[in-house]
Amino acid sequence: MLSSIAFASKSFLELSLRAIFLLSIFMAGSLAMAGEFNPDRNIGDVAPAWVDLPGTDGKRHSMKDLSESEVIVVAFTCNSCPYAVDYQGRINKLAEKYHGSNSRVRVVAINVNQVPQDSLEQMKEVAKKGNFLFPYIYDASQKIAKEFGAGRTPEFFVLNKERKIVYMGAFDDNTKEADVTKHYVVDAITATLEGNAVPVAETNPVGCAIRWAKERRKAK
Repeated sequence: MLSSIAFASKSFLELSLRAIFLLSIFMAGSLAMAGEFNPDRNIGDVAPAWVDLPGTDGKRHSMKDLSESEVIVVAFTCNSCPYAVDYQGRINKLAEKYHGSNSRVRVVAINVNQVPQDSLEQMKEVAKKGNFLFPYIYDASQKIAKEFGAGRTPEFFVLNKERKIVYMGAFDDNTKEADVTKHYVVDAITATLEGNAVPVAETNPVGCAIRWAKERRKAK
């Protein structure tokens, strides 16, 4: 009788330990799907690709168009957020630094907001006024921002040659350009081009929340 009870207790203990082990693996896998500040993406993930999105230049844009570039900087931005507006000049300076048909680095800005001020027509006016040297493209579906796990404007992602995310977060450490001391995106580009590890791979993006389209509840 005692041996039967001992055997049952041992079996129960083994099953419990196995369950805990499997649960820990599941939780570890779930945690690996997201970064410290990004709910869906982690450093090292292959970035999602945008396909056939309209730009302010009248062209359609896809990630595959940049296949020759060693580094791609993706900036989720807009017209309506004061933070995003403050960074337009900095994004353009970055694009100007690497401007040219043979550049190893490309900068792309994507707007997904669905408010009148962020319409494609308004984007065209902003791009013309700011003399943007980078593609400024629009995704009305908001799909690409969701796939990147982006939640702020502006929010930046640096991709390497394999299109893996090597940096994500803020452009730099201060919204006031004169007080910037750390250049996260620029440092990530430099390290990636030199084949080195990115010194700071993730930061908390600072800006306005992306204006997601409201989904209507289906009538029961």
